[in-house]
Amino acid sequence: MKTFFKSSIAAIAFVMLIWACQRVPLTGRKQFVGLVSNEQMIQMSFAEYKGFMDTSKVVSSNAKDAEMIARVGGKIKTAVENYLIQNNYSQVIDGYQWEFKLVQNKELNAWCMPGGKVCFYTGILPICKDEAGVAVVMGHEIAHAIASHGRERMSQALAAQGITQLGAIGAGVATGNQEVMEIAGQVLGVGSQLGFVLPNSRNQESEADKLGLIFMSMAGYNPQNAVDFWQRMAEAGAKSQKPPKLLSTHPADETRIADLKSQLPQAMKYYQAYRGK
Repeated sequence: MKTFFKSSIAAIAFVMLIWACQRVPLTGRKQFVGLVSNEQMIQMSFAEYKGFMDTSKVVSSNAKDAEMIARVGGKIKTAVENYLIQNNYSQVIDGYQWEFKLVQNKELNAWCMPGGKVCFYTGILPICKDEAGVAVVMGHEIAHAIASHGRERMSQALAAQGITQLGAIGAGVATGNQEVMEIAGQVLGVGSQLGFVLPNSRNQESEADKLGLIFMSMAGYNPQNAVDFWQRMAEAGAKSQKPPKLLSTHPADETRIADLKSQLPQAMKYYQAYRGK
């Protein structure tokens, strides 16, 4: 009887694991995301975003750089949404409320939260140099959201804490349960508000590099600019005692540059398709 019971539990756990997995658009990688819904993730994301923006100095929307951030973001957003809709991935962006903001901050950083809230720091603009450089970063950060990397990290963190009952997780999100919300804060935390933030894994960062190349290409930006941008980022990291956050969990610079170069032919097909319209 005990053996049967254990077998049944194992079978149920296996079924739940399969149910909790999905595939990332374009790369096809299977990921474990089922311990938190997309809707719940976006709800928590918007709360973190509001807290950050309430304490940040937003560059005016009529400033030249702020307009560039919004323009590049809008172009990549439109291209990505069109692709997802045309390829039956529209559920990925359900509930998204896109925003593209530039904030006054000297750090070399940018991010896109689940739900489409994108923030660039003024400190990264000199490394971007121009609109093409902004497109490299924008594509990379939007890729994190489209690939559900935050939801993946949240599910992994919940599982590590033994929180696997979906009803309890949903209730925790709805009621602001401290344990659930602390994990959300660790996954979604931005700026310096949190002492510990769970970073993207190296696999996720590499996946965002690949998707970012394709996304910027879909929007009409030459992906060849990505190699130059990441070389500049590597140089900035080498000059600093504390590497930029965008480099914190990436593979070695040489590996990353080599990977980007190997991925350029695929990305160029999307760029050439855009130019051929």
